[in-house]
Amino acid sequence: MRPPVPLSAVRTFEAAARRRSFKAAASELNLTPSAVSHAVRKLEQALGTALFERDGHSLDLTAAGEALLDHVSRGFEEINRGFDLVATRAPQLLRLHCAPSFAAQWLTPRLARFLAEHPGFEVRLAAGMDYARFITDEFDADIVYGPPRGEGLVIMPLGQETVTPLCDPERAARISEPADLFDHVLIQSDNKLVRWPLWFERNGIRAPPSAGLRFDRSFLAITAAVDGLGIALESTFLAERELASGRLVAPLADRATNVQYNGHHLVFPAATRRRGPLRVFARWLAAELGADLPEEVA
Repeated sequence: MRPPVPLSAVRTFEAAARRRSFKAAASELNLTPSAVSHAVRKLEQALGTALFERDGHSLDLTAAGEALLDHVSRGFEEINRGFDLVATRAPQLLRLHCAPSFAAQWLTPRLARFLAEHPGFEVRLAAGMDYARFITDEFDADIVYGPPRGEGLVIMPLGQETVTPLCDPERAARISEPADLFDHVLIQSDNKLVRWPLWFERNGIRAPPSAGLRFDRSFLAITAAVDGLGIALESTFLAERELASGRLVAPLADRATNVQYNGHHLVFPAATRRRGPLRVFARWLAAELGADLPEEVA
């Protein structure tokens, strides 16, 4: 029968294996390098196998060490998730990754209300086009643009969006039908799923040659349209503040065929569905957007 292994020895092994250094592990754990080395030796004796290959100043894991580190790392991750689940004294931290235009145009303007409704919450928001890699446990959830990718994810569609030409009121006064767009600068959004050729096709017109202004973010295209630089083909969902204030107008909203699609989704690993802050945020988001709440967080 294998003798019991102290949890402290497992923690010491994990730090040394992750840092590939007894000295670095000692600094992290507030121990001496000799204490770390001794703890690892005791663990190797208990397991009856070598976990490290020691070659002068080099410290590498053996095959057994690599296998053990994989399991131990996942074990500590589960322990930390358990602490996050039951902790009540610490601030309720939500670590969120988000598509840039959704973050700038829709989410950030509402964060003040969300935080007012949920005292004690702390939100850490990162924006980027790359999807969050949940294997490092850096984020609780991601609001993605486009089809979600990855396995083992809970997916919550954030509702249907309408894409239509948007421009400033002065320019809108000169537009009454789709063909009028040929007389204006058309702002291109390079990373959009719905672009001008599709919109013109839906309206039975051949799209003009691609020219004018090009942006890689919707919030930049929306800002350019507000500033009178041209006509942006954008989501009324993302531009709702500009439309509500009158800075933007949708001149063809009722005179042309617009494109509707599900552009954004909230995604998170099924393993994190019990985290309190994530559940609260998902419920709030569903209520704000009239979206269907996944059973995993209902």
